[in-house]
Amino acid sequence: MKTSTSASMDPNTALSGEGRAEAWVARLASPECTAQERAEFDRWLDESPQHVDEYVRAERTHQLAAALANDEMLQAAARIAWRTTGREATRSRWWAPTALAASLLVATVVGVTWLRTAPAPVADERHATAVGEQRSLRLADGTRVLLDTDSAIVARFSERGREVVLDRGRVRFEVAADPARPFLVKAGRGEIRDIGTTFQVEKTDAVVSVGLIEGSVIVSGGVAQASSTLQPGQQLSYDDSGRLGAAEPLDIKAAQAWPAGNLVFKNRRLDALLLEMNRYSATKLRLAEPGLGAIPVSGVFHIGDQASLLEVLERGWSLKGEPNDDGDIVLRRKSG
Repeated sequence: MKTSTSASMDPNTALSGEGRAEAWVARLASPECTAQERAEFDRWLDESPQHVDEYVRAERTHQLAAALANDEMLQAAARIAWRTTGREATRSRWWAPTALAASLLVATVVGVTWLRTAPAPVADERHATAVGEQRSLRLADGTRVLLDTDSAIVARFSERGREVVLDRGRVRFEVAADPARPFLVKAGRGEIRDIGTTFQVEKTDAVVSVGLIEGSVIVSGGVAQASSTLQPGQQLSYDDSGRLGAAEPLDIKAAQAWPAGNLVFKNRRLDALLLEMNRYSATKLRLAEPGLGAIPVSGVFHIGDQASLLEVLERGWSLKGEPNDDGDIVLRRKSG
């Protein structure tokens, strides 16, 4: 009686080290990859930051190999590597020849690339916005970036990789496709690895928040911290120690509003609204007493327009604004 072995097997049970990452790259590219296997892949990524690094390296090698598909030197080396795996031999596991061939191809691609290109000098791009300013720009690799008010980044690109450091503020990234060079954003103790996405990163003194609009990103905290792969419509934060929070739903309307110059609030605290609006203006709105901060507020507010906000709060929330000696506006409850 003939028996057959399922081709849908877990790479974690058969390989160790970077061989698992290479096997996952191959399996995820297969049309036979199941939803259960993709869920297992996500769990494997979450186990360790090392798994994230291994997968990114393996995926980069896979993409680089595809980009060099017409390279005669690479084709010759790949044929030798493929014969070495015993192509003619019958295999019952999908990962065994794939992982071995991928391992040999790593050396082939890296060797050919190193022989043909020397690392180019790293050039820094520095960009910053003032209070109340938003700026849209395109980085050297074609990535579209929108800097929110009082934000600063340093972009460092080479022939081997792309890295952006977020010093402060909030930034939206629409990453340009470049299979040979991964895109990495560093903010605080953590980092965000792009897998073809549109995402936002905000850095305050103590917290970094990441929101994913489309595509996929891998967020890593500090040393020895787990990583998390976000799906579109998700967000998470990590503190200055690098500890990751749980993934939560992202308010897509709010995330898409600030690039258009608006803030969308739905049953949010008044103090949270003032904190956001004050980022865009030299004139700050203050609360006369902390208890006012708990007032729920809903609406669409134009950033930097403190006068309109004050008018809305005085009409709809029974508040009154009075200037103080510092030039700020202090909000109090209306008497009577």
